[in-house]
Amino acid sequence: MATAELVEAGLIEVQLGELLEVGDGANGTRLVIEVKDVTVSGDKVNASLAIRDAADWGTVSQDGTLLSLDVRFTLKTDDGEYIYVEYTGRGDLTNGTLAAAPTFQTGSEKYSWINRIQGVISGQVNMETGKLVYRLYEVKVTAEEGLV
Repeated sequence: MATAELVEAGLIEVQLGELLEVGDGANGTRLVIEVKDVTVSGDKVNASLAIRDAADWGTVSQDGTLLSLDVRFTLKTDDGEYIYVEYTGRGDLTNGTLAAAPTFQTGSEKYSWINRIQGVISGQVNMETGKLVYRLYEVKVTAEEGLV
C-alpha cells in the first residue's frame, strides 16, 4: 500500500486584518477575513504577499466552535517569482488551532517543483492580535512495489 510521510518545509506567518460578517447562510455564518500580510520561510522558498489579493472566506458553524477555511493569496519569492496558494481546512474556535491542505501554482521554471506538492499546515491563531502562524509540511507519498 502507498504510504505518506509529512516532511517539515517551513513556516507561514499571517497578519489578519478586518473581519466582515456577511450573515447567516445554509452552512453557518459567512465571514470574510482580510489577510494583510503573509511571509513564508523555509529551506527551499522564502516569499511574502505579492499583492493585496488575499482573504479568508470562512464559515462558522451554528454552534460557533468550527471554522471552515477557504483561503487564497499570491506570493512573491525573494528572487521575484510568483506563487499562487489556495487551501481549505478547519479551525477549532475553542482553542484557536487550524489544519488545512494547501496547493501551489507557479509558472516559474525555478519553482516548478512546487506545482507537484500537496501541503499540510497546522496553525494557531490569536484573534485579538490577528497573528496566525502555520507550520508547513510536504506530503511525501511512496508507492509500494507490486501493489497495483
